[in-house]
Amino acid sequence: MATVRVQREDFDPGGEIEAVSRDSTAIGGIASFIGTVRGSDGDGVIHALTLEHYPAMTGKVLEEIAAEAERRWPLNGVTIIHRYGRLNPGERIVLVVTASAHRQAAFDACAFLMDWLKTEAPFWKREENASGAVWVDARESDDVAAKRWHVSDG
Repeated sequence: MATVRVQREDFDPGGEIEAVSRDSTAIGGIASFIGTVRGSDGDGVIHALTLEHYPAMTGKVLEEIAAEAERRWPLNGVTIIHRYGRLNPGERIVLVVTASAHRQAAFDACAFLMDWLKTEAPFWKREENASGAVWVDARESDDVAAKRWHVSDG
């Protein structure tokens, strides 16, 4: 069963990784990803990033994404934590942890979860820079990354 949390407060990556692996000797590999707020976007300095979401929908969608990973790979544990609110450069935004008997399943599931979170999770991002605040559009590179995980029916 996956652990999914959408929260304003920060998280402890080490503690979360420990929680996934606690009480299981069947786990042979744990993969994790931590996303942080960048201080620049290539064009200028980012002063802050605000993430907004619709609470009634967001948790449900993240749980569905986690369940899809559990269907595709033999996982012993999954944790997804995504923050919302106003975050400063260097602060943590997201944590994904996957555990499996074998490393490749953990690696692949972790990559899948991040690619799908970037494109499917209902978060809206607003960056604050020297010019003011602007909403962040979806990136084509994120869509391309997520497409590699789509399974055709044919």
